[in-house]
Amino acid sequence: MCVSGIEAMQRAAGVLSVLLLCSCCATNDTTTAIRDSGYANVGIESGRQFMQAALFQPPVENSIERSVIIERAVESVYEFYHDFKNLPTFLGDVMNVEQTGPATFRWTIQGPLRIQAHWTIKVTEERTNELIRYETASSPMLKTRWEIYFSPGPNAGQTEVREVMRAPLGRLGRAALALIGKFPAEEVSANLHRLKQVMETGRVTDTSYSVPGKFSEHPN
Repeated sequence: MCVSGIEAMQRAAGVLSVLLLCSCCATNDTTTAIRDSGYANVGIESGRQFMQAALFQPPVENSIERSVIIERAVESVYEFYHDFKNLPTFLGDVMNVEQTGPATFRWTIQGPLRIQAHWTIKVTEERTNELIRYETASSPMLKTRWEIYFSPGPNAGQTEVREVMRAPLGRLGRAALALIGKFPAEEVSANLHRLKQVMETGRVTDTSYSVPGKFSEHPN
């Protein structure tokens, strides 16, 4: 394949990545985000055409599952996670969380290429000390879903946190994000490790797969 063909595919995948990032917030900032990201030559319409082509075939749902053992009691870990205002202390790209309703929240996300987006997140199920299930408030095809399971660890006073994330567009979406350096599976692992650090030590030293400068070696 010629260089120009490869570049065209990379540009199209980049636009898809931007649209995935902004799919939950669909504001006038989307145009600015794509222009500032360096994909202006593709154009909004080209990006939409690429997205439509991607959606023509039903995607294979691609679940990501990771877990971590935390040296704290289940009740303590669940209570901390259940308060979504605590999420920015360990999620690598979530900068702020505001509650907008009984079960809805507005997340400020710092994404790839310095694109900032606002996601509406809806909690769909809660079981005290067992499960928190939530998802983005977007079209069914572009929803991202999370399931956070809490259970006693192998030893007394431990908690196993298991996260199942279902990203939109399956492998196609993940491949497009990878082109701009965003790897959901690795991010899930890093986020869980930071949750462990926050719960056990009150500080974060793991800065992998996070917004540059978001975390430091100082206590949160």
